[in-house]
Amino acid sequence: MYTASSSVSAPPRPPRVRQPGAPYLDPARPAGAPFAAGRARRAPGLVGSQQPSGRLDLSGAQGAQLRTAVSAVHRICPEFHPAQVLRRSGRSVLLVGTTGRTAVVAKCLLDHSPVWAEHIRHEIAAYRSFVRQRPPVRAPRLVAADPEQGVLVIERMPGRPAAGRRHPVQAPARGDVRAALAAVCRLNAWQPAPHTFDAPLDYAARLNRYHELGLLTDRDLGDLQKLLHGIATSAGRGGLAQFNHGDALLTNVLLSPAGPVLVDWDQAGWYLPGYDLATLWSVLGDAPDVRRQIAQFAQSTGPAARDAFLINLMLVLTREIRTYESAVQRTMHETAPAAVPGVPSSGEEQRLLLRRLHDDCATARNAVRAAVGTR
Repeated sequence: MYTASSSVSAPPRPPRVRQPGAPYLDPARPAGAPFAAGRARRAPGLVGSQQPSGRLDLSGAQGAQLRTAVSAVHRICPEFHPAQVLRRSGRSVLLVGTTGRTAVVAKCLLDHSPVWAEHIRHEIAAYRSFVRQRPPVRAPRLVAADPEQGVLVIERMPGRPAAGRRHPVQAPARGDVRAALAAVCRLNAWQPAPHTFDAPLDYAARLNRYHELGLLTDRDLGDLQKLLHGIATSAGRGGLAQFNHGDALLTNVLLSPAGPVLVDWDQAGWYLPGYDLATLWSVLGDAPDVRRQIAQFAQSTGPAARDAFLINLMLVLTREIRTYESAVQRTMHETAPAAVPGVPSSGEEQRLLLRRLHDDCATARNAVRAAVGTR
């Protein structure tokens, strides 16, 4: 929520061959222990701790849009004093400002279509839930919100993003990744009160949708459905569910002296185990050792957890491929394509990243087929 995300490619790596009896996705080493937080490397000038400065440009068509956004914030938070635009997209605008002596970030929805309206309502509901029961990780404090108008004001937390891009161009510092992973694992072990959060992802429907779009083959669909059915059978009536952030990218983890802070909670809820770990695995293409550790930990509690992680990984990678294939098509057909957060603007960067994602998806597909063979 605090930083605009973009991606660059990672050079493709040679495919790994699964050895008999070794863990899926990375056969080289035995399953490891849970992650421990390492000391986060600090950089000068932490992003969140900097005081907002500058003036808003309220001229022209974009100025009128900003005036509307500021007015919407003032209706629920009259003390808000805007200082600068942190990020603007076709869907929303983020404004940095203050309420009294507190630095805050205001998120105002620009696209009020049902999909994005539901996203911000879900995010507001998460922050309201955190008022009643705090998660085991640090999260911004809710200041004010209006779900009907799509306005959210939260505390601006000190810290710098664990990565500046959705797919980092280089592997982030090991201590930064360990701190982020430790925070995600603590969150995944949390058991909030029943009925506080819902399940944002319908797995069966998503699989069918990707199959209809041609992103999954007939065999992919059949294999993933077998794993899904096996999980449901082994879990019994209680089900197999885990609380996940839902968008656990390194860009959504702020590293501060007081510990990691997770932001952007609009997809939080109950998933099959390992969704957040699959998300992190998908963007750490230049950190094979960390990927190995993630895969080993995600699968360390048994076949059901292994299968859940593989289903999540296939869905996450397929989503990424769909996103970047659309970006490549826009780059090819538009003279000056609009910038999309998280997507590299260079056509060559897009193609290289897309090739890496396809390689990763092939690796995950082989792991899925191996897992089906054990059922």
